This record gives sequence, C-alpha cells and structure tokens, in this order.
Amino acid sequence: MKIAIEAQRIFRPDKHGMDFVALETIRELQKRNDGNEYYIIVAPGKDHCLEESANLSIVEVACPTYPLWEQIALPLAVKRLGADLLHCTSNTAPLCCPIPLVLTLHDIIYLEPRQQRSPSLYQEMGRHYRRLTVPRILKKCRKIITVSHFERNRIREALNIPADRITTIYNGYSRHFRPMDDIDMQIVNRYIPQKDFLFFLGNTDPKKNTARVLKAYSLYLEKSSVRRPLLIADLNETYIDRLLQQENISNRLKRHLFYPGYIHNADLATLYNAAFTFLYPSLRESFGIPLVEAMACGTPVITGNTSSMPEIGGPDILAADPCRPEEIAGAVLRLENEDALYRQQREYGLLRARQFSWKKTADELIQVYQSLDI
Repeated sequence: MKIAIEAQRIFRPDKHGMDFVALETIRELQKRNDGNEYYIIVAPGKDHCLEESANLSIVEVACPTYPLWEQIALPLAVKRLGADLLHCTSNTAPLCCPIPLVLTLHDIIYLEPRQQRSPSLYQEMGRHYRRLTVPRILKKCRKIITVSHFERNRIREALNIPADRITTIYNGYSRHFRPMDDIDMQIVNRYIPQKDFLFFLGNTDPKKNTARVLKAYSLYLEKSSVRRPLLIADLNETYIDRLLQQENISNRLKRHLFYPGYIHNADLATLYNAAFTFLYPSLRESFGIPLVEAMACGTPVITGNTSSMPEIGGPDILAADPCRPEEIAGAVLRLENEDALYRQQREYGLLRARQFSWKKTADELIQVYQSLDI
C-alpha cells in the first residue's frame, strides 16, 4: 500500500507535542518490512530530523500559510504521488481529499467552552480554523484515531461519531527518557543553576493552568523550609509578570523563578532527572506525553485529577484538583516531607511508563491501515 502521511511541522526546530507524536511514530513505521511505501509530506524547515530509506520517501511541499498548505497543496501532492491512503496526523485535514482519509484527532478542546481567550494570536487563529474544519472533515474519514479513551468518549458524545469509526491508540515516549546515574550539570545550568527544583512545562494555552501553578508555588514557598526554585518552560517574563499581577502574587516570588523559554527536547530528559518533582496539573489533556516522560525518568509527578490524566497516570498517580492551588501546593509539600511517598511515586512512575511505547503505537496504527481493506 502507498501511504501518504501528513507531518507538516516535523522539520521546524521548535517542535511540540503533536510534532513529536508524528515523528516518533513515523520512525517506528520506517523500521518495518511490512510491504508498505510511506510518503511523508512536510513543509520545508531547518531541522531535517528524518531521513529517507527504502520504504520511506520525504516530500517537501512549500506554501505561505498552513490553511493553504493543507487545503490546496497537500491534496495536490497526494494526487501526484498516486497514494492509496492519506493519514493526517494533527487534528485537521483537507476538506476535499482525493483518496481515503485517516485522521488523528488528538482532542476537541477547541470545540468546548473556555474560561478565557489565549493571549497568543497564533493559537486563536488555529482554534478558529479547527472549529471550522474538524466537524466537516470527520464525516469524510474512513477512520478516526484519538489518543485516550477519555478523548474517544468526548469526541463520540460531542460529534455523534459511531463507535466503529473511532479508535484509541496511546502515544509513547522516546527511549532517551530514562533514569540517569550521572546528571550532566552543564545541561541543567543552561536553564537553572541547581538541581532538585520544581519543574513546570507551561505555555500560554489556558489549559496549562499556569496562573494557578504560580499561586500554588507561592503557597508552597510560605510553608516549605526548603523553598525549591521553579523552572518554567515556554513562557517569557512579560507573560509571567502579567499573571503575577492578575493573581495578586508578590513580585518577590520572581527571585525563585527561572524561565528560559523553549527547552530543547534533547535536554528534557536531563532536566526531568535533575528535578525534584514535575508539575502537570493541567485543566484538560487528551493524553499528556510529558506526564509519561517524567515517570519514565523516575521523577515523581503531580498531575490533575481531570480529563485523561488519571487514565494515563494510572490509579496511584499523585493527583490534585487543578482548580485548587492549595491542593497542588499540598502535594509538593507531601513529597518534600514524606520520604516513603517520594520513593513510592518514583518506583510507581517507572513501572507505569512501561505500558507506553512508540512501537506499540506503530503496531496499532498498522492494524488500522490494514483494517481499511484498500
């Protein structure tokens, strides 16, 4: 079978969640001798993180905007290739697709009510584009893939999708996320001057719950005798200042904060290992790859008790109500004060993470392709 896979953003240097899902799954497919020919359709970029092989070809398609790339350039490329199937990997797809379509729909957060707008114009435009296209695309998909049973149920309920047209395939994690005997402090010091810090992967998306994490951190500092610093990824000082003012948190907190901006994926495993705990109390997640990555490194995780996080974290994950900063702070203090709990969470996370792998993801994806009987 000639399978075209849309992976538009994987060559960009600053990759995020869906980009890594596509890239790592494609790398696993590339290892197979399954008789399929894979054509990976990408936009030009500086990070050529994938190489061609006997069963995999890379097709670069340039276009000035994402909607034009997806709605015009992508269908034309697929038609030229003579592909049997198109798999779009990042929530949206061409409204007019010349061949059978499989869609990975990571979430439908953009179709749900929200408490506030994103301050990012890019995120706002993306939200409106998805709201416009996704409901129309789903009717045309031969199969819809999502990343948790929680999200599968949400999609079915919200969009009235028959059970046989949507399936769950869990994400995996990369094998460089593992416990390290020796932590490279040169890498750590690029972002923060010491280890045993609190680690939070924030961004401007309201679902990441950054304002309440900062409030929780201020409560933690009031009660902790250790007062560990907080490393915050993907946020700048202007945005943090705005949140501190919004939440009426003293600016004195800032001397404990480190916010280096984007953290390269190659450095994340070292930072998870160097961290005392990883904070992931999101308001809403469809899967939560960082949750699994941190567990795979043996770093205790504090996550939210909502959406997919209990499903992915499992029954013994340390979970808090993400709307209650005092619960988040209390969980950090418990890990700090209860050595037995800290050891138990470390061991539990290592065991839990073994349930996820990109190999399993690729195995189940191939089963979906084969089930279409094309």
